[in-house]
Amino acid sequence: MKKAFLHIALILASCQLWAAEVTIIVTSMPGNTPPGDSIFIAGNFNEWNPGNPAYRLQANSNGHPQIVITGSGNIEFKFTRGSWQKVEGNATGGFLPNRTFTFGSADTLFITIQGWEDLGSTNSTAAENVIIMSNDFEMPQLNRTRRIWLYLPPGYDTTTKHYPVLYMHDGQNLFDLYTSFAGEWEVDETLNALHATNREVPIVVGIDNGGVDRLDEYTPWVHPTFGGGDGELYAQFIVETLKPYIDANYRTLPQREHTAVMGSSLGALVSHYICLEYQEVFSRVGVFSPSFWFSDSCYSFTYETGKLHPMRYYMMGGTNESGSLVQQMNDMVDTLLAAGFSTEEVFLKTVPGGQHNELLWRTQFEEAFEWLFPVDNTGTETLDTNPPFAIHVVSRTLHINVIQPEYAGDTVDIKIFSLSGQQVFSTQMNVGSSQLLPANLHGMFLLQVQHAGYISSSKLVLD
Repeated sequence: MKKAFLHIALILASCQLWAAEVTIIVTSMPGNTPPGDSIFIAGNFNEWNPGNPAYRLQANSNGHPQIVITGSGNIEFKFTRGSWQKVEGNATGGFLPNRTFTFGSADTLFITIQGWEDLGSTNSTAAENVIIMSNDFEMPQLNRTRRIWLYLPPGYDTTTKHYPVLYMHDGQNLFDLYTSFAGEWEVDETLNALHATNREVPIVVGIDNGGVDRLDEYTPWVHPTFGGGDGELYAQFIVETLKPYIDANYRTLPQREHTAVMGSSLGALVSHYICLEYQEVFSRVGVFSPSFWFSDSCYSFTYETGKLHPMRYYMMGGTNESGSLVQQMNDMVDTLLAAGFSTEEVFLKTVPGGQHNELLWRTQFEEAFEWLFPVDNTGTETLDTNPPFAIHVVSRTLHINVIQPEYAGDTVDIKIFSLSGQQVFSTQMNVGSSQLLPANLHGMFLLQVQHAGYISSSKLVLD
């Protein structure tokens, strides 16, 4: 009998040892929330009771609804205003999947309630220069479609500039609180404010995550418990399908020196993979709160791939995200250095008290952008609206004809890129001369011509 009691006591002690608590704070709610309504939390820890008084949030010293939940392992939950008829929704008032949290991963959780199913939608917060390029862009590598967002720098439609491009994951969380899951990054507001100070800013391509497919698409390796492993196909989609389309239809600087990728959490993991696997395409990467825990293969992959081209690698995480994140980031920095990258190429920032959420990523985005695209290396150049010569391709022969006589005989740099951004041909020609292009080039390419302050990029189709 004593042994039985001792066994029970050990079990209870173990449960107490592993129990943890999290303070959940609602920092933002829709403007149409009735001011007198109480906010409740319902989840698998209280039998999904939508109006249990014990789980009503109370205003903290800042006036934000707050509650402390104790438990262990993983929980699922939602917020209500007292009943399932008044449950939270997405920013359009539609269905919102259950929220999830793992005890021990953070001690404070900041939440944005986007909308209520019974009250409908709220207004979009996206800037006017953010557009939906497509609601159903084809992803042939994965046999599905996806919404694609574009941030076009202010003045894009009234200038002839060509711009660097930043590809980002979790597109619904980048620009618009209306579509975000737990708050937005405010990428558009940040870049617009920088542009107002005469800072050059890039085109940003936001790729929505696939909801239930997110974990699969953002993980290049398979986890024994969580699965995944479609990250390689997702990377191929960006490099082989999306980037060529962007470069062919928008005024981009397609070379690797002007192309970056950025993401957070699992989006950081796949960004890390993409920039190393496709170093001939990407030269800059932002890795926020990386989920290196998902697979130790990320370290062996990094070391075995090694440095193939110069890189700017920005890594950031908070001290309150998990017990292992800071160590994992340090381990990755060591791996990158061992793989051949220099200390000047790799930047690591640890944010004291930083939590795993959009608030952290939003507040750190500007600094990351400034480091990835330094002022003296943005790669942004202005096209001369009065070109000094005319360029034609007839029967695979490139002709550079004189328009302004003073440029006759000047040397012009010619480069041809595949639609994935790889340089396939380069030469120098004199204004007024002609040259037959290589016979092995067939299909659609990007032709870049540069002379002093003049730079031009155009489509080139070779039969």
